[in-house]
Amino acid sequence: IINTQYPLLTRVRELGLLEQTAELGLLSKLEKQGLTLQKAEELLPLLEDLGLLSLVANNQQLLINGLAPVAVEGAPLLLPLVAGALDIGPAAFYLGAAGAAGLDAYLFASGAEVPFIGLSAGAVLGLLLVPLSVVLAVVGGAIGNLKN
Repeated sequence: IINTQYPLLTRVRELGLLEQTAELGLLSKLEKQGLTLQKAEELLPLLEDLGLLSLVANNQQLLINGLAPVAVEGAPLLLPLVAGALDIGPAAFYLGAAGAAGLDAYLFASGAEVPFIGLSAGAVLGLLLVPLSVVLAVVGGAIGNLKN
């Protein structure tokens, strides 16, 4: 899969992601939360200072073949959730972060195991739930700070 390129734009068109984004009003909801085009433009120098733009530029192929399929194929399910969370505001993202962290804590406390492998479910799902809770908390904090 690494030597062939994921058809990013083709899949976005096939899944109707742009139409779904417009129907859900995601851009207007982001503006309502304080993320305007001007504010996004102001963030670019900060991203460059942190080295994130050059990191993305240097790893384009890896991102297109590794991250893009997960993001694009999951987008039809995630876009309505994001739209609902943006309606509520930062609290929805904090609640999602707490829920993901709480689920991982519960899996550890209950001693649940992944069937057939016998590994701790808290450890295995923690590889997904812990980063997810961090991302949701950071997004909630960022949205909360946008209006300032």
